[in-house]
Amino acid sequence: MIKKVLIILTITSLLSSCATYKPSNVNDLCSILSEEDWYESALDSQEEWGTPLHVQLAIMHQESKFNRTIRPDMEWFLGFIPIGRPSDAYGYAQALESTWETYIRSTGNWNAKRDEFDDAIHFIGWYTFQSHKKLGISKWDAKAQYLAYHEGWGGYKRGTYRSKSWLLRVSEKVKRRSLEYARQYKRCRPQLDDNIRGWF
Repeated sequence: MIKKVLIILTITSLLSSCATYKPSNVNDLCSILSEEDWYESALDSQEEWGTPLHVQLAIMHQESKFNRTIRPDMEWFLGFIPIGRPSDAYGYAQALESTWETYIRSTGNWNAKRDEFDDAIHFIGWYTFQSHKKLGISKWDAKAQYLAYHEGWGGYKRGTYRSKSWLLRVSEKVKRRSLEYARQYKRCRPQLDDNIRGWF
């Protein structure tokens, strides 16, 4: 009996660690893209939507720290009664279910999943492209792109972020992260490109 319980606990632990696995250094773009073999997907999204990969990855870093199964924290009544989560955001991009469905209908990417990096980075590329198209935000402007990503296109247009000092501080962090990722990418791009060519 004890042996069975230990086996179940071991399997549960392994499944849990797989579910929450993320790159070992989420602050280093070179490490993220080489360790996870995500470079080609990030490049594909950049080429299709025009948003630099360092901007897309800075947004993803802020949203999930590259944790594929993350959700908003559970809210509690009286400290011990669960009353649900504040939203149904999920996955690498922390996309809402309704926005994800809009993305799927728009792109025809019917098998897309929020906990798959390829799909999540493509979603961020698509979203930032729409923000550029609808709101005129430069695809290189990580701060404004993040504000539109967080507040939605309607919220950004109404300027809802202006009364949220905490969000403005976060958007500055995303901007700084994007610039740092861009510097890192410049350093390791030749090696990343060589790795892709090595597959052919």
